[in-house]
Amino acid sequence: MKKYFQFEELGTNYRSEIIGGLTTFLAMAYILIVNPMILSLDGIEGLPDSMHMDKGAVFTATALAAGLGSILMGVLAKYPIALAPGMGLNAFFAFTVVLDFGISWQIALTGVFVAGVIFILLSLTGIRETIINAIPTELKYAVGAGIGLFITFVGLQNSKIIVSDPSVIVGLGDLADPNILLTIFGLVITVIMMVKGVKGGIFYGMLITAIVGMIFSLVPLPSGIVSSIPDVSPTFGAALDPIFNDPTSLLTTQFLVVVLTFLFVNFFDTAGTLISVANQAGLMKGNKLPRAGKALLADAIATTAGAVAGTSTTTSYVESTAGVAAGARSGFAAVVTGVLMLLALFFYPILSVVTSYVTAPALIIVGVLMVSALGNIEWKKFEVAVPTFFVIIAMPLTYSIATGIAIGFLFYPITMIVAGRIKEIHPIMYGLWVIFLCYFIFL
Repeated sequence: MKKYFQFEELGTNYRSEIIGGLTTFLAMAYILIVNPMILSLDGIEGLPDSMHMDKGAVFTATALAAGLGSILMGVLAKYPIALAPGMGLNAFFAFTVVLDFGISWQIALTGVFVAGVIFILLSLTGIRETIINAIPTELKYAVGAGIGLFITFVGLQNSKIIVSDPSVIVGLGDLADPNILLTIFGLVITVIMMVKGVKGGIFYGMLITAIVGMIFSLVPLPSGIVSSIPDVSPTFGAALDPIFNDPTSLLTTQFLVVVLTFLFVNFFDTAGTLISVANQAGLMKGNKLPRAGKALLADAIATTAGAVAGTSTTTSYVESTAGVAAGARSGFAAVVTGVLMLLALFFYPILSVVTSYVTAPALIIVGVLMVSALGNIEWKKFEVAVPTFFVIIAMPLTYSIATGIAIGFLFYPITMIVAGRIKEIHPIMYGLWVIFLCYFIFL
């Protein structure tokens, strides 16, 4: 096992990998609760029952997709990167495709399935890997730093330290709120342990925060320990029904837009996450991502299988950086996370203690670690500074990793050509420029 996951080469051990995998699980466990709420359009009244997906079935599908995807990533690609249905993509699925477009959730799942199959083909041909390796070093650093700012913003928002403000868009929340104080407490504890060099400090920070939260009744005590697995049959296989029973329902412009959007966002969300986590873990070699093809294949298979089970697009999770910060370096950590996702099917009540106020300190600290990539960017060269800056700043401001990548990549060929560095531009970057331009114009 140690030899397969290259423990000696990576300077890791079982303890570090288990703690790293557990930390990643705790940092992303919220998806098991949030995803069913979003996909079922929970809380939106006046809709016919047919528009609401079964929450129990979506919970089971979410855990199965996350478990399968994370284990595949760990075993095939040997990266400490966990997968699960992606935030943002699930919101697009529920609120745009189903609620706005009026497309049934069954056909929406078909869109995810078709996108997944296309991803599998692209991964097997090596096209996705070629594109990722063609991205310039500076932009790869920018993607990592941008995701760092993005994930910190998510942590600040989830804990309500930063809130919406109609006057200035965002502002400081009510720091007298006991829940916010719990997050600040967890942040201080985590910072102290990180400064002291405590291995797994992020995980221990979340654990202490959860315990303190329960003591002060800010975190709900679990109603139980073990529960039965919710029935997945209401959603299982629904993605395949339109293909075999009503294929003409898929021959619409809206369905094409749905598939293209899932393709675009998942491709570059995954690419950005792979690059940023690999950079943080020190796994990049010569500006290339080893075994990128296998990582992308794991992601594609998980998306396809997740759609069949009954959930939106499965993608690599930026919360994996929390596990890396806690010591994870190999795919064994991803396997640990995947196994925990599957075990969560039986221990749903316990997940109630993993609130956004508990996980927020971890996300904030991970952002601190990831922006260190800024030091590797040649800021004095304006042709490099402009596109990298736009990648970094656009991610948190647009709340989208893919959009941040798109904006920066649109500027890169322009600034490099004007600076007389046209020979340094990989031909693929021109193709991406056209794709990103079309994305903004048509999608």
